[in-house]
Amino acid sequence: MKIDIEDDFRSRQPEYRVILLKADVEVSPTGDAQKQEMDAIAGDIASRLKVEDINKQSTIAATRRAYKACGKDPNRYRPSQEQLMRRIVRGLGLYNVDSLVDAGNELSLLTGCSVGCFDADKIEGDTLRVGIGREGEPYEGIGRGPLNVGGLPIVRDAAGGIGTPTSDNERTKISASTKRLVMTVHLFDPTVEADQVIDLATDLLTRHAGALNISAEVI
Repeated sequence: MKIDIEDDFRSRQPEYRVILLKADVEVSPTGDAQKQEMDAIAGDIASRLKVEDINKQSTIAATRRAYKACGKDPNRYRPSQEQLMRRIVRGLGLYNVDSLVDAGNELSLLTGCSVGCFDADKIEGDTLRVGIGREGEPYEGIGRGPLNVGGLPIVRDAAGGIGTPTSDNERTKISASTKRLVMTVHLFDPTVEADQVIDLATDLLTRHAGALNISAEVI
């Protein structure tokens, strides 16, 4: 599996980088220790931020600028990490999905970056491409139904879109039977240290999803 960045997207986001991480994983129900860990992260965020502060965080602000550069209103289609932080600060709490998806959510909250988690065996072809969504392009957001991806940063495989910073696609989502993970971490903020993000992702995936044979590269 490799990843390419399309010219139109690159011209609008010249400092953009993406982490492509692959691993063998085991998916299980979210354990008590992981729930406590997530609650601690949520508690820290709630103690430091107000709702109006969230979109001023450097990584989230950079993601929102990318949306605008690609043609999307970030107030109508919020990046997923902003959505999670708003839930926390508004007192709605975090939901649990499974050990792997929750590890991805932890990574997103700790870094402020948009994280995509995909079942590698559901991906079509051997190349992912980062580009800009087209109006009318079919896309089924997880738990959201049809999503208008026009103007959104998007990750596509050979069959179409599989991920945006707003929502991943139902077609390639993680399930209890997932054995191979492909993860993307969008680095819109040029100040983010990619190696630190990879180290954190490796730790979370190893502890919570039994990850083995982890490989990661920055493009």
